Amino acid sequence: MPGTILLRPAAASDAAAITAIHNAQGVATTASYELHPGTAAERAEWLARQQREGFPVLVAVDGDDTVLGFAAYGRFRELPGYDLTVEHSVYVAPDHEHAGIGLLLMAELIDLARQAGLHAMVGVVDADNTASLAFHERLGFTNHGVLPQVGRKFGRWLDVAMLVRLLDDSPDT
Repeated sequence: MPGTILLRPAAASDAAAITAIHNAQGVATTASYELHPGTAAERAEWLARQQREGFPVLVAVDGDDTVLGFAAYGRFRELPGYDLTVEHSVYVAPDHEHAGIGLLLMAELIDLARQAGLHAMVGVVDADNTASLAFHERLGFTNHGVLPQVGRKFGRWLDVAMLVRLLDDSPDT
């Protein structure tokens, strides 16, 4: 584990590294219900769209600027009534898990969401992913229920837990 971890906004040049991490963590596991590996070109397009829409994508890098993980948030739903709610994603390279990188990324992402005046951040997590559920609980997310059998991957039906963290102090603003 490198000694110095820096967080910075993702650049187009990070697309290949972000793709590799997402493919390793999101495609090969139930951390995401993505079924097929993505390409760097697709990830670059996603990154450009995030930037156009004003949504952050952060990367954690070591002293050599090697991408160790990434986090982002974007629209929760398309309807205007959801404009102050976002859904997040966070992924860490397999060989850098359990080193606090995800916590660093999420703390910064939550701070950016607060600065943007957002009200709630949603995490949609595989209900059997106990490590991710504990991770989110540590970050102040609460579990607001499980949606049974709404995803399918690896030949089986999967349940998702709906996790929410309110970002401001007033429930009615």
